[in-house]
Amino acid sequence: MNLVQMFFDQVDRYGNDRAMMVKRGGAYADISWNEWAEEVRHIAAGLLSRGLQPGDKVALLSENRPEWAFIDLAILNTGGADVPVYPTNRPSQVVYIVNDSESAVIFVSTEEQLRKVLEVKKSCSRLKTIVVIDHGVDDALLADESVITLSFLEAEGKSWLQQNPGKLDELKAQIKADDLATIIYTSGTTGDPKGVMLTHENFYRNCQGSASRIVVNHDDIALSHLPLSHVLERMAGYYLMIYVGATIAYAEAIDTVPLNMEEVGPTVMVSVPRLFEKIYAKIYDAALHSSGLKRRLMFWAFGVADKIAVCKEEKKEPSVFLAWQYGLAKKLVFSKMGEKLGGRLRFFVSGGAPLPKKIAEFFYATGYFILEGYGLTETSPVLAVNTPEELKFGTVGKLIPDVQVKIADDGEILAKGPNITPGYYKNPEATRDAFVDGWFCTGDIGNLDDEGYLSITDRKKDLIVTAGGKNIAPQHLENLLKMDEYISEVMLYGDKQRFVSALLVPDYERLEEYALDHDVLYTDIRGLLEDPEIIRFFEQRFEKVQEENEIPGYEQVKKFILLDSDFSMDKEEITPTLKLRRKIVTAKYQQQLDALYE
Repeated sequence: MNLVQMFFDQVDRYGNDRAMMVKRGGAYADISWNEWAEEVRHIAAGLLSRGLQPGDKVALLSENRPEWAFIDLAILNTGGADVPVYPTNRPSQVVYIVNDSESAVIFVSTEEQLRKVLEVKKSCSRLKTIVVIDHGVDDALLADESVITLSFLEAEGKSWLQQNPGKLDELKAQIKADDLATIIYTSGTTGDPKGVMLTHENFYRNCQGSASRIVVNHDDIALSHLPLSHVLERMAGYYLMIYVGATIAYAEAIDTVPLNMEEVGPTVMVSVPRLFEKIYAKIYDAALHSSGLKRRLMFWAFGVADKIAVCKEEKKEPSVFLAWQYGLAKKLVFSKMGEKLGGRLRFFVSGGAPLPKKIAEFFYATGYFILEGYGLTETSPVLAVNTPEELKFGTVGKLIPDVQVKIADDGEILAKGPNITPGYYKNPEATRDAFVDGWFCTGDIGNLDDEGYLSITDRKKDLIVTAGGKNIAPQHLENLLKMDEYISEVMLYGDKQRFVSALLVPDYERLEEYALDHDVLYTDIRGLLEDPEIIRFFEQRFEKVQEENEIPGYEQVKKFILLDSDFSMDKEEITPTLKLRRKIVTAKYQQQLDALYE
């Protein structure tokens, strides 16, 4: 089975049923399976009319929108492979990906992205055609002979189809399971990104395995907001939804996700821990700023939720009284949360980074499961995932069918399965290094318990080895610290040093409220962060978290630096999927970090 056939099978099955939802003119509109299929055929035919051949690569630089899916399947229908590019990538990164993938065509979403590509077009040796999706682009930009609009390409495709009836179906039938479907360039926390090759079978078998663990069906609506350029949204929020015939609704932007959830009423949603941390913080903040009675009610409900989570973890049934309290808490407090989430949510799926255990417990107890899973770009991506029936806090769940995992002597997770990449594009050396005796080396440290649940403790390359020879996995303490209401982000440091230190990004809004309440005088954020009372305040926060969680002395943070700006993609400190680029962050603050050890 190939992905194109999978899609058209669903078109035959569901026809005029709703397949997508997109906000147009201030309201969500439906797109049917038949309408989606027509777009795919016209774009595919347009590409063929311009000489695209099976095996050719086509780049796709766009935010999440229906056209992303139209273009993706159109490229696949020609027998080609697509190369997604993050909309946040800088021009130099676009040049690298387009050249390395040997893409002759690139689709761009907006005038902004078109300008970005035109700026570096001369440096893209093979690039011949730029297709812009949006209407209303500056005519001066369209005057460039390499630029055409998507509507123009589709018009060419319609004419081509009249002259070549049946050709698209013929090409679709020729696509083999092991044909290349995409090259996804890793966001590159270190060095140049590598092009991960994934086949039709890699994705299809991952859909099969994931669908057998998580029940999603034709009645479900998934809100798409993670970048489709990333493999998690590509498979779990897109191909998997095609596989089960569900509806995909597109969020307008990351900032509008809360509003779009209320408008769409999704039943399932794939996201990353940062979103859940923000939702949790917002709920907690609302409780803190409520009036006396409402505040007491909310914190009582949170306390009941904690007890329910403990019962789940200890595999005990709640007492009759606790069950009664829980029912009352759901009716009076947690149901209001559900309304903000759209009113129909069955569960979230979390991936891309470790989910703090406390967050998983809170959402479970409030009735809105977060099913944490695990995988990498190279594994298409899912290797393991929790389910509503088999949910264990602090783990990423059990393996999906046909996936094998073993733990190497040094604790690294090794994996096998039909979803594993055949390798890195034009990089045989990196491909050889990624496999040991046929097992893919994930680079993650973890363990499998007696019940078959997989736990991830850290990234192998992120491990801190102190001057005393102690190995420290930083993400555990980082996640605990980020649960503090006054801490937004934190990065531990200490490799080859006498002790562990940290870079800390405060929650500036809450910190300023604290300063106001405690008569701390300051002129700007930098001045506030240098105030001795504020420094002592954060020392106490660190001490409290480390003491309550029994962090060993050699793992504890002894000194820290308060930063006056958040980590950002613009400064290349985090990836588009919000992972810290530790080497870049360290290099930026190296002088200040070194001063901590003088």
